[in-house]
Amino acid sequence: MATEMISTTTLVTATINGDETAFQCEPRDSLLDVLRDRLLLTGAKEGCNNGNCGACNVIVDGVLVNSCCVLAVEAQGAEVTTIEGVAQPEGLHPLQTAFLENAALQCGVCTPGFIVSSLALLEQNPDPTEHDIRLWLAGNLCRCTGYDKIVRAVQDAATQMRGA
Repeated sequence: MATEMISTTTLVTATINGDETAFQCEPRDSLLDVLRDRLLLTGAKEGCNNGNCGACNVIVDGVLVNSCCVLAVEAQGAEVTTIEGVAQPEGLHPLQTAFLENAALQCGVCTPGFIVSSLALLEQNPDPTEHDIRLWLAGNLCRCTGYDKIVRAVQDAATQMRGA
């Protein structure tokens, strides 16, 4: 008796980094897996694969999420911003520049998640205190830099983005 394989893939259409994008995925595929393996947007990293490290953070419809904990089918009709969508046509985003200037990165595994998380913070609160930044970034883990340089980078970017 032959068993027939039934396709369970779903067509999902989303706006990813400003571009209308369609992809096929299984109902159980995470957004992280689809971004990395199907769409070849490899900036978001798989660190813990359970939502505890922030390396895979992306913004979905204005909300910061761990893409490893979001099903790809949930992105239907959504606007998704990954680290690849942070830079501006004229060059690096002020956050990216601040991370470089403040030496707020080393191995780079956590950096995309920190930058996307920081962007989400600054979109909600353009003038965060040091406490606000540390509290917001508590879901992002770094094993190399320590957090002081990262906090300073976010503060510098916030100042620059406010035009102060």
